[in-house]
Amino acid sequence: MNQEVIIIAEAGVNHNGSLEKAFKLVDVAVEAGVDFVKFQTFKTELVIGKNAKKADYQIENTKNAEESQFDMLKKLELSHEQHEQLIQYCIKKNINFFSTAFDLDSLQYLKDIGLEIVKIPSGEITNLPYLRKAAKLFKKVIISTGMSTLSEIKDAVAVFEEEGVPKKNIAILHCNTEYPTPFEDVNLLAMLHIQREFATEIGYSDHTLGIDVPIAAVALGAKIIEKHFTLDKNLEGPDHAASLEPEELKNMVSAIRNIEKAIAGNGIKGPSNSELKNIVIARKSIVAQVNIKKGDIFTENNLTVKRPGSGISAIKWDEILNTAAKKDFNKDDQIEI
Repeated sequence: MNQEVIIIAEAGVNHNGSLEKAFKLVDVAVEAGVDFVKFQTFKTELVIGKNAKKADYQIENTKNAEESQFDMLKKLELSHEQHEQLIQYCIKKNINFFSTAFDLDSLQYLKDIGLEIVKIPSGEITNLPYLRKAAKLFKKVIISTGMSTLSEIKDAVAVFEEEGVPKKNIAILHCNTEYPTPFEDVNLLAMLHIQREFATEIGYSDHTLGIDVPIAAVALGAKIIEKHFTLDKNLEGPDHAASLEPEELKNMVSAIRNIEKAIAGNGIKGPSNSELKNIVIARKSIVAQVNIKKGDIFTENNLTVKRPGSGISAIKWDEILNTAAKKDFNKDDQIEI
C-alpha cells in the first residue's frame, strides 16, 4: 500500500489445476510488469457443498451444465506442495506471490507461509467467522465488495477495526461479481462513494472485458487494480473468458503507468516544463501588416498578428492601436514601442 498504483494480476484458477500452467502464468505476470501475481487457496470440501450448482457464467464458460460446482473446483485446487513450489518460482522470478483464501484452514495456511496481507473475496464479505479469523491473523487487508451493500461493507470493516486493524491498513475495492461484467453495471463512481464513506485507500477489482475500465478507475483515484488474466481465453474453465490474454495484460499495465504520470501533477493550471519552449513558437506577436513610417498611427489596417510570439503579445492589441510609430517598420516586422 503506497502512492504508486498496485497492480494485482489475478491468475486465480486459470492454471486449470496444472502447476506447469501456473508457472507460465507467473512468467506472463513478470513480463507484463505487475506488482503481484495472485492465485486462490482453498480446500474444496470446506468451501462448497457437494450439491451446489454452478453460476450461469460458470456453466457457459465450462460448457458443462451437469458438473457440480464442487467437482469443477476440485479439479482446480492446488495442494500445499504446489503452493510452495509456486512461491519458490515467484521468488526466482522476482515477483510478489499473493493468494486469496476461501476457508478458515486456508487463511491459517497463508499466514503460516508468510503472507502479510489478506484479500477478502467478495463472496466472504458476509462470512463472520471467516472475517474474524482473517482479522486476528492479518493486520493489512484488501476487501473486495462485489454484490455488497454499503451496510455489509461497514459490518466487514468493523470486524477488522475491532481487532485493531487501523484504517490506513485497510483498502476497499469496488467490484462487480459477474463474469464478464456488463459495462452498464460497473457503476465506477461507487468507488468514490466508498472512499467518502470509509476514508480508506480505494481500488477496483475488474471483471469487464478489455482494459478500459481499470484505466478509468486509476484516473478516478484507484490505488489498487486487480484483473484476471489467462494464457488463452479459449481454455476450458470458469474464468478464462473474462480474463486478459498476455498482450492485453501488458497493455493494461503500460496504460496505468501512463495515467499515473498524467494525474501526478500539482493540480494547478499553468504551463508545464515541457511546453514552455513552445510558447514563443505557437503564440503571436503584433507585427506590421504593411510598411509603416515613423510617426504613422497604428491602426487595424496597418497592423496584424503573426508568429512567432517573441514580440509584443497580441493581448496588447488595444494598447498599441492609435499610438504613433517611433521608427520605420517593414511588413512583418514585430512592432516595438
